[in-house]
Amino acid sequence: MMRTMYLGLLLLVSVGVLSGCSTRVGSYHIGSDTRTFQERRDDASITYSINRAYLKDDLIHTFHIDVDTYYGVVTLNGIVDDQEEATRAIDIALDAEFVTKVISNLVIRNQAMSRRGVVYKKQP
Repeated sequence: MMRTMYLGLLLLVSVGVLSGCSTRVGSYHIGSDTRTFQERRDDASITYSINRAYLKDDLIHTFHIDVDTYYGVVTLNGIVDDQEEATRAIDIALDAEFVTKVISNLVIRNQAMSRRGVVYKKQP
């Protein structure tokens, strides 16, 4: 019980300290998010709905796919077992409400993929 409380406090302090940092990761600037609260909430809602859909799908192994959303653009990172799983993950993300495009950085187990990933635009 005490250890859990200390770990929670350590996590809270770490987040507070790191929130003042401005590190660039890919196209994201950690610590300098210019999105409004509503935009961040919308992006979190998109991420949640995609993760929930992955949990319900028998073909998707959710712990191997990381879903990030930024201004409605979904980026998928992780390892999948085969092309069928990758295609299903991309299709689920594209079908989510308010998604404008999906960037797939999914790697099929034992195969390499382009460093830039593959971009899928949503059909109008």
